[in-house]
Amino acid sequence: MTLPLTGCIAKTHTQNTTVHSEGLDEAAAVVEANIFSADSLAEHFKGQDAVVSCLGFQYKMFSSISGYTDSIAAIAGAMRQTGVNRMVTMTSWYTDTSSAQNASFFVRNLLIPLIKSVLTNMFEMEKYLQKECSDINWTVVRPPGLQNTPVTDKEILTHEGYFVPDDKGYPITNTESRADVSRFMLSTLNDDRWTRKIVAMCCK
Repeated sequence: MTLPLTGCIAKTHTQNTTVHSEGLDEAAAVVEANIFSADSLAEHFKGQDAVVSCLGFQYKMFSSISGYTDSIAAIAGAMRQTGVNRMVTMTSWYTDTSSAQNASFFVRNLLIPLIKSVLTNMFEMEKYLQKECSDINWTVVRPPGLQNTPVTDKEILTHEGYFVPDDKGYPITNTESRADVSRFMLSTLNDDRWTRKIVAMCCK
């Protein structure tokens, strides 16, 4: 399977995505494209089997952001142009911020208010996919906070909700390894259980 990894190891600078090649498999192609332009992305989507997108955008304290919705519209447009039908993308736990009522004090009262602009736009992106992309086989993965730790072979827990709860309804964790999130995202590519589904995940 060939696939463009849209922003999986990218930092966004204005409208271009500059990809850092460190740690990439030798078969990976490093390209630069306008992540808000369907035409620009389509050039690199041709001949691919799927799109995996882990784009991230900086939060703003006193205004909204639109990077998630703007980029997903361009990605969907490029997929339609090139006939690519499979997409896996990532948002976060608590995209509906009211779902965090059982989260820790730090998450509920400090972290979520700080990054609310990001969570709100992620939520808008999820709604865009649900309402506007019924022709695309998409999956949205919601992880908790991300850490730069090695991949593991731990069991992955999933829940079709805004976080993964324990048996009392409290979040199982606050963080997860980026590598394990990637492991799960790639595993969903050929798994029909997650067709047009939004799934929270973490490791056991």
